[in-house]
Amino acid sequence: MESNVIPDSIRPQRLQPGIGFGSGPTGTLRSSLRPGVTVPIAPLLPSPASLAASSGPPPPPPPLQLHSLYGGIGAGLGPGATGHCNPGNPAVLKEAVEAVVRSFAKHTQGYGRVNVVEALQEFWQMKLSRGADLRNGALVVYEMVPSNSPPYVCYVSLPGGSCFGSFQFCPTKAEARRSAAKIALMNSVFNEHPSRRITDDFIEKSVSEALASFNGNREEADNPNTGIGAFRFMLESNKGKSMLEFQELMTVFQLLHWNGSLKAMRERQCSRQEVLAHYSHRALDDDMRTQMAADWVNREQSVAGTIAQELASTERELEDARLAGRELRFYKEKKDILMLAVGQLSAANTATLPSH
Repeated sequence: MESNVIPDSIRPQRLQPGIGFGSGPTGTLRSSLRPGVTVPIAPLLPSPASLAASSGPPPPPPPLQLHSLYGGIGAGLGPGATGHCNPGNPAVLKEAVEAVVRSFAKHTQGYGRVNVVEALQEFWQMKLSRGADLRNGALVVYEMVPSNSPPYVCYVSLPGGSCFGSFQFCPTKAEARRSAAKIALMNSVFNEHPSRRITDDFIEKSVSEALASFNGNREEADNPNTGIGAFRFMLESNKGKSMLEFQELMTVFQLLHWNGSLKAMRERQCSRQEVLAHYSHRALDDDMRTQMAADWVNREQSVAGTIAQELASTERELEDARLAGRELRFYKEKKDILMLAVGQLSAANTATLPSH
C-alpha cells in the first residue's frame, strides 16, 4: 500500500438526489405478492449465495461486479458471491480498515486518534445535509450481541439498511462498537467513489458478462421475460444508485427467494417484471418479516427441527461474513426472522397448553 491518503475522487461528495398492476388469472397482483409460502417451483431469482454482497478489503477495492446469475437474475456483488463467505487474511483486513480511518481523519481535518463512532455518524449526517435521500434520517444504529464475556460482537446498521459487524477479537464492548464502526466507515467512504455507481457502461458490461457466463444471446438481454432481461431491468431501474443502495434493494429479493416466496409468485403466474417492479417499491418492514416467520412456523409444524437446522446454518454464514468484513444484512435478517418464528412457535404452543 503506497499511501494512506484517499484520492479526492473518493472523498465524500454530494449525492444526486405499493403499486397496482391489475388482475391476472389468479387474482390481483397485490394479493398474489404476499411474502408467505411453500410451493416448490422454479425460482424467479437466484440462490441467496449468488445474490450475496461484499465490499471486501484491501482498499482500494475494485468496482463491484453484478454478473452471477442462477435460474433468473442475480447480483453477485464482488468476491465471496459463490456460497459461504470465507474470511480473508485478518491482518490485511485490519490494516486496510485502519488505513481508511486514518485517511478519513486527514481529509476531515481530524487529528490524533479519530473517534470512529463519531466520525461514522458525522459522515451520514453530512450526507443528509447535502441532499442524500435518507427516508429515516441519518441515525446509525448499534446492536450488541448479548454476552457476559469476551469476545464481544457488535453490529451497526447504516441509515439505508446496510449492516456491518465487528471483525476483530474485541475484549470489551466499547472495542466491539469501534470495530463495527471502522468497517462501516470504510464501506461508507468507498461507496462514494464514482466506480460504485450504476451507469450505462456498468450495465452493459454486467449484462455482457452475464450473457457470456450462461452462453446467452443479445435477444435474451432485451427480453424482460428472460432471467438476463430481468437482470438488465433491475440494473436500469437503479441507474445512478451506489452499490450499497442497490444491495439494500437486493436484500429484499434475497430474502424472498430464501423464504420461498418467489416460487409461490411464479406459481401464481406473476411475471418477473411485475414482481421486480412491486418489490422495488416495497421496504423490508415488520409486516414482511412477520409473514416470513409464519411460513417457517408452518414448515416447523410439518417437519420438526426445520427452524433449528436453518438457524444453525444461518449463524455460521453470519459469523463467516462478519469475520470477513462483509455486508451482513441478508444473514442478519434471516437470523432475526428465524428467531421471530421461534417466538411465534413458542407463543402458539403456550396458547394450546391446557389450563389448570
